[in-house]
Amino acid sequence: MKVAPTSDRKDGENSSKNWRIKMLYDGDCPLCMREVNMLKERNKSYGAIKFVDISSKDYSPDDNQGLDYETAMGRIHAILSDGTIVTDVEAFRRLYEEVRLGWVYAVTKYEPVATMANAVYGVWAKYRMQITGRPPLEEIMASRKAAGECKDDKVCKM
Repeated sequence: MKVAPTSDRKDGENSSKNWRIKMLYDGDCPLCMREVNMLKERNKSYGAIKFVDISSKDYSPDDNQGLDYETAMGRIHAILSDGTIVTDVEAFRRLYEEVRLGWVYAVTKYEPVATMANAVYGVWAKYRMQITGRPPLEEIMASRKAAGECKDDKVCKM
């Protein structure tokens, strides 16, 4: 089912009443942003994805099924409109399906490809900070805490 695009939003985002899946992404990750920008562009035609930058000062775990910054930074998370949280390759597959690119990840629905794809993604998720030239998550968390951006050890704001 195609949802009419929201023409007043140039960034591919849509109003919260129309989204079918919410993508939590790290807006400070340059490689991640290439994919997010592609999905935002595609989403202009479908209006099915709501994009949430977890590195934004406005990020709220309360609005995102309680997913705090540290948890969300660990691997990709998406939230279905019914509140179901999906992670890893399944999140990518669901997101791509919403912008009619489901064929890209279709093979990951089946074993043993699903297990292998999740294993490869797990390695990427573990080392993405290093790969993209960023400090380790522990260092980012400590920096945010020192700057008074954390309510506790996991809930941080920019």
